[in-house]
Amino acid sequence: MQYPNSSIKAQTNPGDDAPPGTPGTGEDICRVCRGTGKLENGSDCPNCGGTGKVVEGIGGG
Repeated sequence: MQYPNSSIKAQTNPGDDAPPGTPGTGEDICRVCRGTGKLENGSDCPNCGGTGKVVEGIGGG
């Protein structure tokens, strides 16, 4: 996603439902690494890109 009038691109990871800042979404703790950003073997979590956070849809109804 490219923001209007900006060269900033929103980075997404495989565990993200949508790019950061998308209406109706929010940050949550990555379920794969439990928010640590690392796997048991010490490598970066591929689901969250090593951040420990994912963007998920919120609300509903």
